[in-house]
Formats: sequence, structure tokens, C-alpha cells
Amino acid sequence: QMQLVESGGGLVQAGGSLRLSCAASGRTVSSYAMAWFRQAPGKEREFAAHINWNGRTTVYADSVKGRFTISRDNAKNTVYLQMNSLKPEDTAVYYCAVSRMSYSSSVLPDYAYWGQGTQVTVSS
Repeated sequence: QMQLVESGGGLVQAGGSLRLSCAASGRTVSSYAMAWFRQAPGKEREFAAHINWNGRTTVYADSVKGRFTISRDNAKNTVYLQMNSLKPEDTAVYYCAVSRMSYSSSVLPDYAYWGQGTQVTVSS
């Protein structure tokens, strides 16, 4: 059974930066796509960014494109999300997820394993 643990969340002022990490244990993630989703209070969980198994393909939601960067280190079984130029509307719980497949997607049901989430709060 795979376990995912996110870290790096916190409180930051608008315009600031945070780097989220998600460490996997129990199984290697090197063959699977990974992603970050987020859920704001009162809203559904939404896609933020995904990366394929070897890190060569990344896709971003329009709302974060140009500000967020997803990356992975398969040797460390870890995926990252660098978040720059943060806005108050980025406030949410951020979840990492591991796909059932090697190619990545923005579809929530394609992801089999989920972390517990890390809170990101951006003040104006």
C-alpha cells in the first residue's frame, strides 16, 4: 500500500512563494504519473498540475500556468510543486496524488493514491 505525505504548506503574503513536497513510501512511483490537486473551502477538488512518469511532460491548469512548476525526483520517490507569485485565490488544501497509469491526466478518478493534504493560505 502506498502512502503519500505532503509538506511545505503555510501562510504567505500575496506575491510570495512556497514549495510543496510529497514523499511516497510503500511502493516506487517511478512508473506512474503524479499530480497536485487543490480544494478551497466550499469548493470541489480541482486539478492544478500533473507530470508524467519520467518528468518530461507537464500540464497546468490555466489558473496556475506560468506561476507554478511541478517536478519530480524518482530516486527520492518525491514530487514537488513550486508556487510563485501566489494570490489569495490560491488558498486551499493541496493534495498530491499518484496515477493508476504512466501517462498523466487532469481527471481525478485516474488517481489511485492520495495524500492527506497540506494547507496553503495566501493573505492579501
